[in-house]
Parts: sequence; C-alpha cells; structure tokens
Amino acid sequence: MSTTINSNLPILSNEGGLSAYLEQIKKFPMLDAEEEYMLAKNWKSTGNIKSAEKLVTSHLRLVAKIAMGYRGYGLPVNEMISEGNVGLMQAVKKFEPEKGFRLATYAMWWIKASIQEYILKSWSLVKIGTTSAQKKLFFNLKKLKNQIAPQTEGDLRDDHVNEIAKKLDVSNEEVVSMNRRLSGKEFSLNAQVGEDGDEWQDWLVDKELDHDLKFAHQEEMENRKDLLKESIKVLNEREKEILYSRRLTDNPLTLEDLSKKFKISRERIRQIETKAFEKLQKHMLILAKSKNLLPVN
Repeated sequence: MSTTINSNLPILSNEGGLSAYLEQIKKFPMLDAEEEYMLAKNWKSTGNIKSAEKLVTSHLRLVAKIAMGYRGYGLPVNEMISEGNVGLMQAVKKFEPEKGFRLATYAMWWIKASIQEYILKSWSLVKIGTTSAQKKLFFNLKKLKNQIAPQTEGDLRDDHVNEIAKKLDVSNEEVVSMNRRLSGKEFSLNAQVGEDGDEWQDWLVDKELDHDLKFAHQEEMENRKDLLKESIKVLNEREKEILYSRRLTDNPLTLEDLSKKFKISRERIRQIETKAFEKLQKHMLILAKSKNLLPVN
C-alpha cells in the first residue's frame, strides 16, 4: 500500500526533544482487541489514513520500550526509536487482523528488525563482522553475560569466555573483542529528564503497556512452541532424538554419549545434529511466514 501513514505522527527531534516526545506519545490511548481489529480492517479495506495512524500512535510507547532495550550499544536512543517507528509503520501496512494475532505481537518483529538493522549498519563503521555467527554474538553477548557472569565489568574471565564462545559457536578472540566493543557506558533508565526530576522509566512504565508487552511475549513464546511442534515432524526419528538430546533439553548429552548409543562416530553425530537443526530452522521459518508471524518483504 503506497499511502504514507506518518504525516501526522509526533516528530522526534535529535536535539533534546526525547523527553517532550515521550510525554507526547503517552497521551495516545491503548486500543482494546475489538477496536484494534476494526481499525485494521478499515485500513486494509479502504486505505483510511486515520485508522492507520491510530494503530501506529497507540503502539509508539511499545517502540520506545523496545528501543530502550538496545540502549547498551552506545547509539542515540532518539535514532533507535525513529528506526523502530519505521518498523512499526511497516508492520501496520502489512498487518492482517484476520490471522487472529494482536498487532503488538506482529509489530515486535518489525520493530526489532528495524532497530537491529540500524545498529548493525552503525557498527559496521567500526568493522563489526557481518557473518551470521557475528550477528548472533553481537545481539546475544549481553544476555549471556548476565546469565553467566552478572555484575562483571571489564574483561571476562577465561572460563566465561570459553562458555560463551561454545554456546554461540564463535572463537574466544571474537568474544573478547566484542565484549570490549560493547563495554561502553550503559544508559540508565534512572537518569532524570525534564525539569520535574522524573526518570526515564517514569515516562515508559505503563501498566496497560506492560500487560500488552507481556502478553505479546507470551504469545510469541506460544507461537514458537507451536512452530517447533509442527516443524519437528520433518525430521526422522534418529534426527529427532539427536536434536532433542543435544539442543532441546536442559541437560544435553555429549557427542560421545550419542556416539555410543547409535554406534556411529562423534563426527557423524555432529553432522546429523547440524543437518537436523538447519532442516528444522528452515521449516519453522517457512511456516512462520505462512502464518504471518514474521516480516515478509
């Protein structure tokens, strides 16, 4: 749909306008499921620009909240919110309410994708790797650090580096290098904005929004479980057992354990695991797109 839907949206200035913007978007009401459905249907069938803009403005706080989750990458929050808003508008354009999902669930993919693309392009200026493994490391290092070595500042211990490198299938040197790049000063949600001493989190915390975001996350997890349950059928019994034993359990078996069980080499077990995982991922992706759970360009 070629119609522009951002003509009457709040403008986010790069020069100190973030607090004013956050105050402005908080005035837009959240939508209940029925109103959201009717607006989306109206936009889809008639191209009514006001319906589209209402769908967008009711989710601007969702964009701001998601963007704040990427504040540790050392890039301007203003710009990440702006990029997230672009993703939100793309989601509204392609959203199909008949699928039965809330807009927030679908839009999260677009918002995150837009912000991550912006971050990767920005970090490419300092020659960040662009392989899939490097991207995985870039966006998962902080989460793994919080799990393995919470409160750690500066360089990681060797055993922590080894564990992260193994989990993400990258070299120890790549983990060390990326950790040093991402160890810039963290933006704090407790930083004050405006003249009244309010904190960033005061602008973003909203019980209705938190409920919608939690619901969207819960819905996303349920969708993933359903996709996995459906897609696992493409694997044969040996592939299923090996994949479950290696990647889908809290206590994974070693290659040696499975080598003895199936009476084949450890290398053959590794090959079957890799092939099964790739086959499963491919089928889940196709299924997710067919169910309108992923952005489709």
